[in-house]
Amino acid sequence: MTKPNTVYQFECKDHRGDVKSLSDFTGQILLIVNTASKCGFTPQYTGLEKLHQDFHQRGFSVLGFPCNQFGNQEPGSNEEIQNFCTSQFEVTFPVFAKIDVNGDTAAPLYQFLTQHQPGLMGSKKIKWNFTKFLINAEGEPIARFGSSTKPEKIAEKITETLP
Repeated sequence: MTKPNTVYQFECKDHRGDVKSLSDFTGQILLIVNTASKCGFTPQYTGLEKLHQDFHQRGFSVLGFPCNQFGNQEPGSNEEIQNFCTSQFEVTFPVFAKIDVNGDTAAPLYQFLTQHQPGLMGSKKIKWNFTKFLINAEGEPIARFGSSTKPEKIAEKITETLP
């Protein structure tokens, strides 16, 4: 298999465990976020949903990837996570199955993202929940935002990236 050069070449499991190809999002601007339900940054779900609502009609989607690697802040099952997101934050963007984002068990998508958009001083690790990757319409990671960057601060960069 050739080395992937876009996020659209990856497959991920949805919250039901069904395999979903990210090629379904071909041509869209994406914001890929590792999420957690019991984190100090969890209220960012509100801002992420607002971005999704504000820009979805223009070819933009937020994709959430729950992760339990940081302080065990995402302990629930995929179904519990989905219920939490919809009942507490009225999330309508896709929230996938729980994954690892660091280490030997890191999801291939996250290996790709961190390779193409390393963190501070070239670090390939995700430091905490709610790290965000902006993907252009060609499926290429073009920016990385840390946990403390609120979603509304990314809106201008999304607008610049939209066709």
